[in-house]
Amino acid sequence: MWGAIAGAVGEGFMHPVDTVKTRIQSQAILNGSQNQKSILQMVRTVWMTDGLTGFYRGIVPGVTGSLATGATYFGVIESTKKWIDESHPSLGGHWAHFIAGAIGDTLGSFVYVPCEVMKQRMQVQGSRKYWTSVTLNDAHAKPGLGMYNYYSGVLEAGCSIWKEQGPKALYAGLTGFPCNKSSWSIKYWSTLARDVPFAGLMVTFYEAFKSMTEYGKQNFFPDSGHLINSSVEGLLLGGMAGGLSAYLTTPLDVIKTRLQVQGPTARYNGWRDAVHKIWLTEGAHGMFRGSIPRIMWYIPASALTFMVVEFLRDHFNKRLDNTKLQEVTSLAIDNKGSSLQEAS
Repeated sequence: MWGAIAGAVGEGFMHPVDTVKTRIQSQAILNGSQNQKSILQMVRTVWMTDGLTGFYRGIVPGVTGSLATGATYFGVIESTKKWIDESHPSLGGHWAHFIAGAIGDTLGSFVYVPCEVMKQRMQVQGSRKYWTSVTLNDAHAKPGLGMYNYYSGVLEAGCSIWKEQGPKALYAGLTGFPCNKSSWSIKYWSTLARDVPFAGLMVTFYEAFKSMTEYGKQNFFPDSGHLINSSVEGLLLGGMAGGLSAYLTTPLDVIKTRLQVQGPTARYNGWRDAVHKIWLTEGAHGMFRGSIPRIMWYIPASALTFMVVEFLRDHFNKRLDNTKLQEVTSLAIDNKGSSLQEAS
């Protein structure tokens, strides 16, 4: 429950940054690979064409997806780590953290990915006037290359995508948006290529940073009476882990965004084709396009999430420990009373 709330709050606060990132990464599809805007230019463009509401387009599916991801991510991560440590001791340490994070995010992806598709399509559309101009220019420059209709809300977006392109289009970022029925399940599991590595890396980095911090305390400040609050530690280390993981997985995010944003006439025929075309036309810079706003999004979002988790972990553990102590004390008194009654 608290993981879901933390994820939704992070998404709500940082959604405008995510909108700028999505617009930057999707420029090659909407405007071609030439004359692509920088971060500041894109912020100005969104403000001039759509106003403040343009930065919050797609926030409803975004928050919904974050609720599902936060709930499953933190709902299974602790139990998964314990299960791996007990049943597969050889996979302990960083591997256990990576696998636990990957499993948690994979479960959340069944809800998160359709929400992500709707969110990103709504983000790139902006206002109806802006989207109309984009589609007209696109049709004029490339006859027969259609995009999709304007979505006024999340329900219209979901129903329109389902009706026009089928349910598989809602999983475009996973399946590569081709494909026949026999290859769909294979491509689904083989192309969870952004969220699974990111989730696994973030948990691994976070736990590694915690270990390094503890090692530093014991070896460099053994007699120090100053203790860092676990919530503050979660804030700092969570932000570092989220930012580093976000940067390393930016190429995967670029490919996923391009696949999800493209319309019924596919520009890319799957992940391999997307990697090949992006690298060929835009080079390494194209693979890391939008990395700065992506990092700007994940540092505070991850910091907030881990701060909340550490705070609740401490307070709920203390409450549970006190409850158990009271139960044990009560049980001991009851047992003692029963023994005295039996003796009498």
